Amino acid sequence: MKNRLWPLAAMVLPLFACASSAGEPLSAAERDGLVFTREEEKLARDVYGALDRHDPSFANVGASEQTHMDAVKTLLDRYDVADPASGRAPGQFTSPKLQALHDALVAGGSPSREAALAVGVEIEELDLVDIDAARGAVTHGDLLTTYDNLTRGSRNHLRTFHAKLVAAGATYTPKHLDAAAFRAIVESPAERGP
Repeated sequence: MKNRLWPLAAMVLPLFACASSAGEPLSAAERDGLVFTREEEKLARDVYGALDRHDPSFANVGASEQTHMDAVKTLLDRYDVADPASGRAPGQFTSPKLQALHDALVAGGSPSREAALAVGVEIEELDLVDIDAARGAVTHGDLLTTYDNLTRGSRNHLRTFHAKLVAAGATYTPKHLDAAAFRAIVESPAERGP
């Protein structure tokens, strides 16, 4: 799995923030969505860093989450939006909601490999739900392209963690996606970028 994720991250970064709606300012909802997404991608990276002793997938997927953070940062810079992750150490967030979630996920995933993998699945579920919600307010093509790439990455990460969890003999009940959508993701092959 390690060798599959690195090339994916290398291919995806140039694709994240391509077309721009030059000259058109972001709406408040678009701005808020980007700010939240930047911190949520940081949360994933930071949690995976805290749990990486449990499985090598955490280091690989964590590197991919850094790529996701960088793609969102490109958009924040393009539209002159303050970066909520600026100056924040791993595990530190401006959003109290994400701070509490980070702390709970690290605590929940720390006891065992299976618990850590389940946390990985849950994070990717949350990313998919939250990015889908953010997309609803987007009119800028570059944001849509980035969100499309982020969701493809999250589906692939979800597949990785879920497959390892099942291989370890554990089960997982979706917490944020409906069961049919979850099943459709984990039962389909990994996706490649455009």
